[in-house]
Amino acid sequence: MPSPTAAMLVIGDEILSGRTRDANMHFLAGEFTRHGIDLTEVRIVSDKPEAIVSALNALRAGHDYVVTSGGIGPTHDDITADCVAQAFGVGIDVRDDARALLQAHYDRQGAELNAARLRMARIPDGARLIDNPVSVAPGFSIGNVHVMAGVPAVFQAMVASVLPTLTGGAPLLSQTLRIQRGEGDIAGPLAALAQEFDDLQFGSYPYQKDGVYGANVVVRGTDGARVDAAMTRLAALFPPG
Repeated sequence: MPSPTAAMLVIGDEILSGRTRDANMHFLAGEFTRHGIDLTEVRIVSDKPEAIVSALNALRAGHDYVVTSGGIGPTHDDITADCVAQAFGVGIDVRDDARALLQAHYDRQGAELNAARLRMARIPDGARLIDNPVSVAPGFSIGNVHVMAGVPAVFQAMVASVLPTLTGGAPLLSQTLRIQRGEGDIAGPLAALAQEFDDLQFGSYPYQKDGVYGANVVVRGTDGARVDAAMTRLAALFPPG
């Protein structure tokens, strides 16, 4: 049975402008790989409602799971929750359980749960809250979409909350062989080997060091014995030295 597929939607002008470097995609890819979920697509969109809604609807129709990152904070440009509600055609309002979490948190801090902070309790109708042990303000899941914060520490905590609820497949295994020959020299035999082991994924990643060209060839698959067999053949094709 093939592994479930997933997509990620990264939301924020600060990512597209280069002001902020996204770290969440790298983290999510690693977690999904270990859980046997194939992250097959990532999109980055601006803080524009039409862009968010369009991308979300396309991704949730084409994948088993969608994870969003960013745009659920207290400021005016945090519009992800509204866009998700629009995409699903449901209402959105401050929800009592989310409000109670925030109220208790700010009471402990001796701070006011003002109108801006209360925005983080606005949840689309029918959604399930995602626990946030870092800063309390919850994410939420609706349908096959899981809406998470963009702050890396919070995003990672939310992924940890959601991951046990997702059905995964066999974890993707990988091995790497460093070959001190240019890609032009190895492309033909590597293509033939990839065709022979068509149930595996082959990737070639070139490098140059001290004037020497080479490539790191990565073999990936869910069957450890097949990966081992392919690596043995690969090593025989391109012995060191």
